[in-house]
Amino acid sequence: MDKRTKEILRILDQTYGTEYVCYLQHETPWQLLIAVILSAQCTDARVNIVTKDLFVKYRDLAAFAEADLRELEQDIRSIGFYHNKAKNIKDCAKMLLQEFGGEVPERLEDLIRLPGVGRKTANVIRGNIYRDPCIVVDTHVKRISRRLGFTKEEDPEKIEYDLMKVLPEDHWILYNIQIITFGRTICFARSPKCGECPLAGLCRSEDKQGQVTAKNLRDPSAP
Repeated sequence: MDKRTKEILRILDQTYGTEYVCYLQHETPWQLLIAVILSAQCTDARVNIVTKDLFVKYRDLAAFAEADLRELEQDIRSIGFYHNKAKNIKDCAKMLLQEFGGEVPERLEDLIRLPGVGRKTANVIRGNIYRDPCIVVDTHVKRISRRLGFTKEEDPEKIEYDLMKVLPEDHWILYNIQIITFGRTICFARSPKCGECPLAGLCRSEDKQGQVTAKNLRDPSAP
């Protein structure tokens, strides 16, 4: 790990802490899995509003597996793509019961077989439930990793592999947690708050806004 990357991680740790935080409310692994399926193209805040009642109505996987599809669609209607998500949740619950004894599997190969589960969702489960070192590439991680110069790729899986080469394994899970907060509060897709950014002096983005303040550190890898 080079000095610049080490300094970026130090600042992220100092600014956002090193506690593992999951923004989707859940009590069990299967609840988190369903919440992550619902979160595609939707905010965590909206998902948490919906699952608060959803997990009371459907108390276990069997309830989801046996749910009336149209009723389930209406239960999650306020979330985008509710037709596909309802079908995936119902089919996912069935598969978990039939093939995995009602347990959420740990292996990536098993997780991505589940309806509605892609690599990103699988890594959320692996990181949050099983603490397996993995990198979740969401919209914030993609945008900010490119701005920091950690990757030039557009494809999430290629970005994931690039970040595995750059970041130490003990920060794989933590990086995503920190970057989500950073992306939601400072490093916006449009009009990022570069003047308030703790990483401004280390950023390699070509679309910086405003001036880098004196408190921001200079890129240690710069000449």
